[in-house]
Amino acid sequence: MSRALPEPVPHGGDLDSARARWPHAPEPWIDLSTGINPIPYPLPDVPPMGWSRLPLASEELALRAAAAHRYGAGDPGMIVSAPGAQALIQILPRLVDRSDVAVLAPTYAEHAVAWRREGHDVREVPDLSSIGGARVVVLVNPNNPTGRLIPRPLLHALARELDSRGGLLVVDEAFADVLPAEASLVADIPNATIVLRSFGKMYGLAGLRLGFAISQPLIAARLRDYLGPWAVSGPALHIGTVALADDQWLKAAVHRLQEDQRRLDALLLACGCALIGGTLLFRLFEHQAAAELAATLGQHGIHMRQFRGHPTWLRFGLPADERAWRRLEDALHTIGTA
Repeated sequence: MSRALPEPVPHGGDLDSARARWPHAPEPWIDLSTGINPIPYPLPDVPPMGWSRLPLASEELALRAAAAHRYGAGDPGMIVSAPGAQALIQILPRLVDRSDVAVLAPTYAEHAVAWRREGHDVREVPDLSSIGGARVVVLVNPNNPTGRLIPRPLLHALARELDSRGGLLVVDEAFADVLPAEASLVADIPNATIVLRSFGKMYGLAGLRLGFAISQPLIAARLRDYLGPWAVSGPALHIGTVALADDQWLKAAVHRLQEDQRRLDALLLACGCALIGGTLLFRLFEHQAAAELAATLGQHGIHMRQFRGHPTWLRFGLPADERAWRRLEDALHTIGTA
């Protein structure tokens, strides 16, 4: 008897649904529903052979070396490159036998879905004090969508506890690029721990599909074996290697995001929203009439993220340019004067 497929998980970036709901909204749509840097890394020229031949092992190693440098890992052997962090999320539940899994929630819903799909007993818990005897703990740090950040000492203590019972700690650091390096677990990653990093979010190239897992070399080797050969395309290998080595671009991007985050906060606070969390790449607000606010913005061709389980929450990404900022300001002004 086949298992019923789970319902699709709602995600940001679903402009098809937004267009269907508001077919007369002005184009182009402004998509503020994701936590993706709206000003992407400038694409370098990809050598023609990057498109026409299979990726070389030396190119994949160069990417892993660049990722090790960027994220603070001591050894490229600790890096697993993948076609997006989501591909790794699908694979991780296959590393351990059926287990009691605690996922700190609310968070990125695909984590719990992936572990349940592989037959694990998954509990979604509000904090570390609620994990009980779980053998596997999964958390996003900083969290999406709340921005909650768990300090490294607590994560080290948790990793030691899980290691003592043959368990695993998974820390999704998809949004950690905007934080100081000491917020990440990578530089002194414990045993029985896997850290996930997203390339596309900070570098604004989500369509490239590139992500990383970082762990001790033996675990990393198992993950690379699961992914198989040529997991990352030749163009993605080249672009990722160049971008991850560009320290100056990253520093400037973080500075710009800080300024844009303050501007977004001011706009939404002025129209009655309450800031309850977020990172530099997205902000989480609460509004008692969130559905009405979202509908008004949708009619103006502006899409943001809503949450089924939290009807008063709205998550906003950052506008890409001054024209988008002006459209958002004008739409919010109609709300304020309604």
